[in-house]
Amino acid sequence: MATQTSLQSGEDLIELFDNAPLDARYWRTFILMSGLQILDFFDFFLIAFVMAVIGPRWHLTYGEGALILYCAGVGAIIGALAWGSIADVFGRKMQTVSGTFICGLSAGLIGVLPSGAWGALAVLRFFVGFGLAAGVTPALTIVVEVTPTRWRTGLASFYLICPAIGTLLASFTAAALLHTLGWRAVAMTGFVAIVFGILVWIFVPESVRWLTAKGRFAEARAQLAKQLRMPIERIPQPTARPASPPRANLGDLYANPRLFWQTVIIWSGSATAAYGYYLWGPTIAALALHVSPVQAAKYFIYVSLGGLTGRVFVSLVAPKAGRRPIGALFGVGSMAGLALAGYYHAALISGVPVFIVLVIVSAFFVEGGFANLAPYTIEQYGVSRGSRSSGLGQAANGVGKIVGPLVLAVLAGSGNLIAPQATAAAVLPAFIFLGAYMLAVGLAYVFLGVETRGREMALGD
Repeated sequence: MATQTSLQSGEDLIELFDNAPLDARYWRTFILMSGLQILDFFDFFLIAFVMAVIGPRWHLTYGEGALILYCAGVGAIIGALAWGSIADVFGRKMQTVSGTFICGLSAGLIGVLPSGAWGALAVLRFFVGFGLAAGVTPALTIVVEVTPTRWRTGLASFYLICPAIGTLLASFTAAALLHTLGWRAVAMTGFVAIVFGILVWIFVPESVRWLTAKGRFAEARAQLAKQLRMPIERIPQPTARPASPPRANLGDLYANPRLFWQTVIIWSGSATAAYGYYLWGPTIAALALHVSPVQAAKYFIYVSLGGLTGRVFVSLVAPKAGRRPIGALFGVGSMAGLALAGYYHAALISGVPVFIVLVIVSAFFVEGGFANLAPYTIEQYGVSRGSRSSGLGQAANGVGKIVGPLVLAVLAGSGNLIAPQATAAAVLPAFIFLGAYMLAVGLAYVFLGVETRGREMALGD
């Protein structure tokens, strides 16, 4: 009876898939999805360096600048919830591709805008945010689902290194090309993401876990047979459709309120901090520290490296330490780094801006936390709600994309021109606010979190 129940639910098939080796097919998927993630985040963060140039040149106010930056957050909320639901119903792969196309096209078109067209820039940033969330939501779900349980905690976290590489690539591109080619050419590099979207379309298979949870057993068996180089007759054949296949109802995510609110807090808090210092950081460095936008971009190469280091650290430590302890520790570490960065924003030690050093430390903890929380959300909810849970996280991430940039704009005075005096006055209260958000993230892990390390993902509800 136990064997028959297992067979009918598809668990035998998934067990065979979960024990498969990490072969060339797996690594091809992992590499292509990683490249796509890098370029999507490259497109998103490139605006920070473009804004450092066009803000003063277009005579933008803090209100106009914040609108440009947080329109991407509004787009991300809609894109994450819509594509998260669609991907649970229709599959992960094509939603990843279509979202990337929207993101890359919108980012590249920023380079052809006429001078002063900040309204059109805000619209394009809306679609950059929409496309980013629409692509990243199912992409992360695919990576979590195709990775065997025994490797998932480390490799899924390692995949989250990609956003930091995308941010680093944006910093390098701006530092290298902004002065020589100008902001328009730099913005048009955003089109490159479309190429990786096409490669994913051609080479990446659909998630076997999702196909099984959806009851598409013939496709799941065919993919598994190909992966294992095994005759399809030897692949288990489920005999009954799943009782609760993935669907589009977002209300399913609130079936466990504790899990719902934990997801919202850890994602929105981390995003508020990250987008606050990344999207306004180059402007703060350029104006408050009296350096050029190119020099500010060079400083943020080190900030990006700090975030990248944090993500690598978490991918190595999480398989042994577990998700909850890492989340709590990195939330508190982020809080301390951000509060100190705000307090010492004008200080120099041997000519080195203390603000930049402390933002690097903050990036280590904030982005390290992202490498932990992004797969953690999907692991907790399971396959049937995997993409919707990823969408919930990305929607909360979109809230952070709004709140982070908005904080400095409100504190500086939204009607004030982007200028050194307004910037300096707003840095301390803004960074204390960002730090408080990260403290809430740490506490959410302590009081609301569960451990997922080594735990098999459920197919149904």
